[in-house]
Amino acid sequence: MNLKPLKRKASAVAITLALTVPTLVSTPAWAQQNEQDQIRWNLTDLYPTLDSWNTERERIGAEIETIAQYKGTLGNSAESLLTAFDAISAINKEAARVFIYASLGGDEDLRDADGQERLGLARSMFAALGQQTSFIAPEILAIGEDQIERFIEAEPRLAKHAFQLRDILRQKQYTLGGEAEGILANASEVLGGPQRIYSLLSTAAIPWPKVTLASEQVITLDQAAYTRYRAVPNRQDRKKVFDAFWETWKTYEAPFGQTLDTLVRTHIFTAKSRGYENSLEQAVSSSNVPTDVYRALVKAANDNLPSMHRYLKLRQRMMGLPDLHYYDIYPETTQLEREFTIEDATKLTLESLAPFGDEYLTLLEQGLSADWMHVYPQPGKRSGAYMQGAGYDVHPYVLLNYNKGFEDVSTFSHEWGHAVHTLLARANNPYETYSYTTFTAELASTTNEVLLQEYMLAKDLSDEERLYYIDRALEGIRGTFFRQTMFAEFELRVHELAEAGEALSGRRMTELYLELLKKYHGHDEGVMTIDPAYAIEWAYIPHFYFNFYVYQYATSISGGTMFAERMLAGDETARDDYINTLKAGGSEYPHPLLKKAGVDLTSDVPYTTLINRMNRLMDEAEVLLDRMGK
Repeated sequence: MNLKPLKRKASAVAITLALTVPTLVSTPAWAQQNEQDQIRWNLTDLYPTLDSWNTERERIGAEIETIAQYKGTLGNSAESLLTAFDAISAINKEAARVFIYASLGGDEDLRDADGQERLGLARSMFAALGQQTSFIAPEILAIGEDQIERFIEAEPRLAKHAFQLRDILRQKQYTLGGEAEGILANASEVLGGPQRIYSLLSTAAIPWPKVTLASEQVITLDQAAYTRYRAVPNRQDRKKVFDAFWETWKTYEAPFGQTLDTLVRTHIFTAKSRGYENSLEQAVSSSNVPTDVYRALVKAANDNLPSMHRYLKLRQRMMGLPDLHYYDIYPETTQLEREFTIEDATKLTLESLAPFGDEYLTLLEQGLSADWMHVYPQPGKRSGAYMQGAGYDVHPYVLLNYNKGFEDVSTFSHEWGHAVHTLLARANNPYETYSYTTFTAELASTTNEVLLQEYMLAKDLSDEERLYYIDRALEGIRGTFFRQTMFAEFELRVHELAEAGEALSGRRMTELYLELLKKYHGHDEGVMTIDPAYAIEWAYIPHFYFNFYVYQYATSISGGTMFAERMLAGDETARDDYINTLKAGGSEYPHPLLKKAGVDLTSDVPYTTLINRMNRLMDEAEVLLDRMGK
């Protein structure tokens, strides 16, 4: 996925902080471009030099210390409240800019110790900001809803802060006293420890195995090589890759289990401390998303597993295999003998998104013509892809690892969906309400993917090329809806087990993940054989360290498909509904915002729309295969 603005409700004023959440795409280091071919982003738009960044970081650090002067003043008058919120908002905005400079620069080469130290300094700055502003929520609650509303009515300039003020009041029962809030804010860096430890273990501590392929090529099977070689055509090579890679991860089952267990218990600690019923309720509370959405998603995926199993059997037919194993999940079942340059990706993205209209396309063209991207793989660069939009006074940045395949075009469109969302939100909101939640963020990217697929399928194509794009669309549904929901179900189950007082070890997590792998892939129905050795895969998934995050990929492809289908069917209200959703930024809660636009993710309709499209694509694929004699 991506990297996007997130709201952290550490205080009355949302702290807009960038969180690295890579899109799930292949990023093999072997595809590195020549150094002179690299297309780089221009970080001088943030700060002209490293010295100027450091000077600003120190200035912001000093500014953070001045926040204490506002403690005890918020209820004095509407003017006092405005003065405090304006000052803290300004500090927050500049702190976000400091952070993303360090984050983007560090991601160019994760091996650079100086870059990682700068990122650590920026994180510490945010921790200090959270600590200094921890008094605000308790103080607002003590002032009370009636007085806050009188202040808002009396002082029109408080309008830009009104959503945040009312959001704090909404969470009254989950907000602690000033001292307790300060303690939790102080603990934020410590509570983030499991994520940092996981990142270090998974990228720098594992001695990767060597594998000899059928061609006698010897490869070092690190994560980038696994991503490449798990999809090779030779089935025995795929099995070797799976066996060696997952055997290596299995060696670390206990420490990864301890790391994830610790993370789960930090979630439980925070939820209990604040009085939430459970960790899930707390995780979705900041965006005011009903837990019913999460559970409706898991139910919809389980109810529609026959379609998932049908797709897997279709893959088996296309691959010409006598049976299916889990190591058969990644190879492309069809081939497209075509490379897509970055210029091709730009052209196809612009053409496929024509249904969004001129306003959207103008912003997209503006971004594509500027130096906002870091495009190709290079040694040490962060894998995957993301959009960073936290620089309100600057512009979005996009990190890619572009390798010239159609999936890279899809990722390109996906990330620029995030970027235009940010531009629309920024143009229509003050800083205080432009930062949208992940729940709507992923909708803005997955809709682009669906429109790109349908654009390609609308062309006059040979049966082979048409089958390729159908397969890519189906694989997108498998990977984004069913796989992400399987992850979401795993995440929910491990939290529920811990909340029930059960022990969570790496071995127990592997057993649980194996159950889900078998269910989602039809092991008991004879659809796909799941080897227990591969169930250590849970330890490889970084998204489990982002607190009930992955479900939003699946809800988004469902909502995005619904928007795309409406637009392509000629629904004249669909485009305005969609663009208005993006323009709203963070000025409304995402669930009612989407409901207003006709997408209710607690109902069956978005999921049924997605599955109907999936079945329709499979129907066409079967007709093509019959005609091709396969």
